[in-house]
Amino acid sequence: MKFGEIAIDEAEGAILAHAAKSGRLDLRKGRRLTAEDVAALREADMTSVIAAQLDAGDVGEDEAAAWVAAALRAPHMTIGLAATGRVNIHADTAGVFRPDKALVDALNAVDPGITLATLGENAAVRAGQMVATIKIIPLAVPGSALQKALDILNRGPAIGIAPFAARAVAIIQTTLPATATKMLEKTRRVTEDRLALSGSRVVVETRVPHRATDLSVAIAEAALKSDLVLVFGASAVIDRSDVIPAAIEQAGGEVDYFGMPVDPGNLLLVGRIGKVPVIGAPGCARSPKENGFDWVLDRIMAGMEVTPSLLQSWGVGGLLAEIETRPRPRQSVSESMTRRVDAIVLAAGRSTRMGEQNKLLAEIAPGLPMVRHAAETALKANGLKAVHVVIGHHSDEVRRALVGLDVQLVENSQFAEGLSTSLRAGFAAARDADGVLVLLADQPFLKSRDLERLVERFKRSEGRMVVAAADNGTRRNPVILPAHTRDAVDQLTGDIGAAPIIEAMTEAPILIEIGEAASFDADTPDSLTEAQKRLAREA
Repeated sequence: MKFGEIAIDEAEGAILAHAAKSGRLDLRKGRRLTAEDVAALREADMTSVIAAQLDAGDVGEDEAAAWVAAALRAPHMTIGLAATGRVNIHADTAGVFRPDKALVDALNAVDPGITLATLGENAAVRAGQMVATIKIIPLAVPGSALQKALDILNRGPAIGIAPFAARAVAIIQTTLPATATKMLEKTRRVTEDRLALSGSRVVVETRVPHRATDLSVAIAEAALKSDLVLVFGASAVIDRSDVIPAAIEQAGGEVDYFGMPVDPGNLLLVGRIGKVPVIGAPGCARSPKENGFDWVLDRIMAGMEVTPSLLQSWGVGGLLAEIETRPRPRQSVSESMTRRVDAIVLAAGRSTRMGEQNKLLAEIAPGLPMVRHAAETALKANGLKAVHVVIGHHSDEVRRALVGLDVQLVENSQFAEGLSTSLRAGFAAARDADGVLVLLADQPFLKSRDLERLVERFKRSEGRMVVAAADNGTRRNPVILPAHTRDAVDQLTGDIGAAPIIEAMTEAPILIEIGEAASFDADTPDSLTEAQKRLAREA
């Protein structure tokens, strides 16, 4: 491949390395120049371009990325389309990510221009989360190098996912006279949140005195009714003969291992009653922050064996640092709940699917235009600091429909260019917010309590995670975007929303199940009529 400045007369068939813009001319990076393109460049008085000319046997970036992606043989994953030399790979199911480091390293050693980046080994992933990305760095790579990469990937799967399986879980908590009921209740809530990722549920909850005799009976009974027993002690296990390990043995079970080189999480115990695993949870497992308990729980839920040698191998990387997706140890829950969340109601579009009628001005109930219904739903939701309504098409009429409401109107003069312009305008208006709840104005079945659930969960993530409504496990709307996505929102163009931003994030969004309200849009005459009838019956 030859790369550099190329005279216009020699540019036909070359691949642009930098965009060429002049007046109405707008040729994007990566475009293979046609005769018509060259003529347009001449008319724009351009004498040369920065481009690449492929040698015989070279493979273009998108084609090469697609070949590498196809060779991955990635079960339980969706492989995206190649664009600008990149292919993103997302999990189809929740589970534990399992790359073959030797194969990935060998692939990346073939040629600097062929790269595969993945999540860390044994990372827990949600359905829809990006787990790997292929990037062809130059505009083309030698075909011989590509073939070497494909040969390596043919040795076996370079990446995989061990899917989670839903399990019936028993929780046993021991108590001392000073044990607070509030702490016990919090432990159950936090544990249920952890189990939600695998679809598991608590089928038994028992509280017994912190004595081996009482606990052994509870463990034996729980093992008969569940697939996994979790024991939270009122006092931490500090010895192999302490209350929890003694109780497991008294119940007829075995203690496989105590202690591991992960902090927080050192004081974890792994045992079993027959084939039912029993985990003596460390004290840090009562907190939602990531700790060694999560590592063990994830592997059990994915059907993976947890052996002493595995636990002993976790020392490197076992000192868990503070990361964006985890609450910071020095910040209290009350502090995290003070995060500011603003709502932006997108009401600038032309509603072309509705025909001549502007759907947002249609009455969803007698005297109640749909846009006003959406704004009122947001205003009634606790936890929102301000509500911004982005207007554009029929702006005067929409203004009148919102008279008397405590909303801030945001004029979008570029609404005809697509949804992205309204998102950018709304984010600019909500410039002081830690998170922006993006609310479509045509979702008539949303309730204020649905928005409150999204806001509460976003604040519990310390304002770092995308939180989205879901219908039957599928991400829908509305969605809360953290402040750190502002730059990405500013780069959006055309008639697209935030989906590309969410899909490009390493961490999948937190989904809050609210059912049909998240997916029903009154954006056609038939769906509007259906919504009117159903709301009338509910009134």
